[in-house]
Amino acid sequence: MATAHYDSDVFINCPFDNQFKEIFNAIVFAVFDCGFRPRCSLEIDDGSQVRIDKIFDIIRDCKLGIHDISRTEYDEGNGLPRFNMPLELGMFLGAKRFGHGVHKRKVCLILDRERFRYQSFVSDIGGQDIRPHDGKPLLAIEVVRDWLRSTRPEVSIPGGTVIGNRYQAFLRQLPEMCASLSLAPGKLTFLDFKWCISAWLQANSWESSA
Repeated sequence: MATAHYDSDVFINCPFDNQFKEIFNAIVFAVFDCGFRPRCSLEIDDGSQVRIDKIFDIIRDCKLGIHDISRTEYDEGNGLPRFNMPLELGMFLGAKRFGHGVHKRKVCLILDRERFRYQSFVSDIGGQDIRPHDGKPLLAIEVVRDWLRSTRPEVSIPGGTVIGNRYQAFLRQLPEMCASLSLAPGKLTFLDFKWCISAWLQANSWESSA
């Protein structure tokens, strides 16, 4: 059964480490500013729940999915590649293929640093439209905005450049927001970061940014 927010919930499947954090944060902001709700496994801290079950639960709740497969290089510590993101992409595609009812309507955006790099490590997704972000947060915002716009054509959403400018304004004001909440900007949890974005958006409408 679909949740009340099924059509607007967006599953974000990407690396969560510091090296990718700038792009992850930009994607989360873009999803919010386009009128959708970002979801990811970081939102639930439940030691009693198996991680893959947590991911399945979120995928079940989301019509939309953003999957970044750009981080599949070898880990310096063990010499093995990282495949969590392609695995979760496969879970999402499986939910669409074998699910019933609303799950047949699932739609996803696949991101990578370069458009055809995936052919070297996950060629089975050939035929999908892989969108590159070149490791640039503002380009990631534009790509995410354009994709979300296509999923809801009846709603007006400002262009990627406008959202990118708004994101930069948010980042400039974030330290002051954190100080007022006794939070450290560099140690925000996912829920803290979402709360800050939501509060900023309430005070800064698209119209006031135009």
